[in-house]
Amino acid sequence: MATGSSQSGVGRIIAGRYLLLDRIGSGGMGHVWRAHDQRLDCDVALKEIRFRNPSEAPEEQEAQIARARAEARHAAVLRGHPHVVTVHDVLEDEGLPWIVMEYVAGAEDLRHVLPRRGPLAPYEAARIGLAVLDALTAGHEHGIMHRDVKPANILLAPDRTGTPASRILLTDYGISVQPDSLETRWTRTSVLVGTPGYLAPERATGGPPTAAADLFSLGCTLYFIVEGVGPFDRDTDLAALTAVVLEDPRTPVRAGALRPLIEALLVKDPARRLSAEDTAAALARIITPELRPPTQADTGSQPPWAGFVTSDGNPDGAAPAPYTPTALDSGRPAPYTPTALDPGGPAPYSPTAYSPGAQDVGSAAPYSPTALGSNRPSVETPVPTGFGPPTPSTPQPGHGFGPPPGYPTPPVAPWQQPSGRRRGRRPRLLIALSSVVLGLGLAGGVYGYATAHKVGLPYGSQVGLAKPLKPGDCVVASRTGGRVTPLSYMEVDPSCDQRVPDGQVMNFYKASSLENARTFGPGLCRKMTHSTAEKMGSNVESVAVIPSAAGFEATGGKVACLLAGIHGPVYGPLGSFRPYAMIFHDPAQMQKGDCLRATGKDAKNIKEYKLVACDKEHSDQVVGFTQLDHSVPMAEANTVMNDECHQASLDGKFGATTDHTANHGVQSQGLWGKGFYWVVCTYAS
Repeated sequence: MATGSSQSGVGRIIAGRYLLLDRIGSGGMGHVWRAHDQRLDCDVALKEIRFRNPSEAPEEQEAQIARARAEARHAAVLRGHPHVVTVHDVLEDEGLPWIVMEYVAGAEDLRHVLPRRGPLAPYEAARIGLAVLDALTAGHEHGIMHRDVKPANILLAPDRTGTPASRILLTDYGISVQPDSLETRWTRTSVLVGTPGYLAPERATGGPPTAAADLFSLGCTLYFIVEGVGPFDRDTDLAALTAVVLEDPRTPVRAGALRPLIEALLVKDPARRLSAEDTAAALARIITPELRPPTQADTGSQPPWAGFVTSDGNPDGAAPAPYTPTALDSGRPAPYTPTALDPGGPAPYSPTAYSPGAQDVGSAAPYSPTALGSNRPSVETPVPTGFGPPTPSTPQPGHGFGPPPGYPTPPVAPWQQPSGRRRGRRPRLLIALSSVVLGLGLAGGVYGYATAHKVGLPYGSQVGLAKPLKPGDCVVASRTGGRVTPLSYMEVDPSCDQRVPDGQVMNFYKASSLENARTFGPGLCRKMTHSTAEKMGSNVESVAVIPSAAGFEATGGKVACLLAGIHGPVYGPLGSFRPYAMIFHDPAQMQKGDCLRATGKDAKNIKEYKLVACDKEHSDQVVGFTQLDHSVPMAEANTVMNDECHQASLDGKFGATTDHTANHGVQSQGLWGKGFYWVVCTYAS
């Protein structure tokens, strides 16, 4: 076994297969890399387990390796769960463990999202919380406790349509455990397992890992999402642990409808903590409030277990009692039902008493969960599910600190009541003037916004693209000396055939800085596209399109790795972007190993081929490529090409293991027209 930490860096190949592209995360156990699987031609995430101290005792190093294997096993149990990052494999390289995981493009963890966007609205937090709870519950059903639920282990990512933050994923089962399993415990007894400030008090005092402890950590995470800080954040880890065990959390001020739920999850006594079932029901209610008749007493933004209020917002006109759970005689945690208590403060191990009370006339109560049901609209406002812009200092509809849309409107003051008289029509001239003023204001606002938020072209004015490139984008490009270059003027061809594309985006390298992009981008793009380029002979080459300084942020720091035709266009999609049943626009799209089915002839009497799976019926398979050094008359072309392919096969150009004699040459009409006599050689199946 290796005794030191593994050497790591961009360009290193792990286990002869995974090319490290860039580091996308770090933690106490090591680093997470984006890597390219050269065998399957796709990107994966690779978690590198590093020894914290090269001089650690062998048993400590063995413990870290065992934890990596346990993480892979536990996460593999939950493979296929929509809110858990998929683990594919665990392997060793130079004696150190690596975990191969799903690479989630565009993912960010909550720890980094909030400082940029600000605290999220309660219904946004509820949506995230419900997804994480679903993942936790799936693990609990298999006896797997996560033990490290925190913002850094929750990823937000776009879905396949590109909607931001619509995927919610729980990751890092590195310290998860199955308490009832026979697995060896590899954690040292003198070290707490978990993150201070998010650790349940019973765990901080040496108790076993339980589902209730994971729920406490979820409560801390929900608190962080709406407040922007953790409930027990302190200057040191020791102070945070002390606060978890001995102190009440800071009273949340932005939690809105989530406040009583968070407080119920942060109860220090696990036997009285809110159950997973009640938590799920409460979160679902916040995301999609139940529809009630407008005249029915309504709880406003309160959770379903909080009871009803009278028309003045309080039971029998009194201030609402603190929310304190009770325990059933059986000893099982009771459903969370509020009980009226004397105003003496919360009972031991109960959440902080929450008593909004009656407001003085004229005072605002933006976060109070009580309101008049009679003023609630009869149809609920749909609750948006995406993330908006950073939360402003003044709450705005759909974002900010208050409850979700559909929150009851405040009572109408006497002077705001309609007089009963029919309101006269507004003069048309006034309406017209208002429209003009509004239009001018909007136009000025749009112009001002555009002026204040100038964004440079993502790849500079010479390349000219207005938007960042996406995977699979086909481009039409200008050529310098007959070749596409990183500074060629480019336009995207959405059809990937009608404008006869010169290249296609095959992959990306995400750089940490502009200097990093310029230094490593071209070389890494060559490595990432090498497999496909090699299968296409000498007809394509890698082109790295590097972001400009002004467009670096807009592109996410991604260098676009293209394959472009050397001697002319590529005519259509390449590599894995070619779907089965696709009819080739030109043989220049073909690659070694392709199975083809002849489909007839086109309008120019030229044979057409369709790409098919090799386990399906096919007429030909591509074995390699050759080229003629001169043009030949069309009447002789087939004979000359067939002879050339046959001779190349006999010369071993297609490999000594070729069991078939290449007996057919396919002409690239497009490249022949440009003076490059490219021939695709196949054998009949």
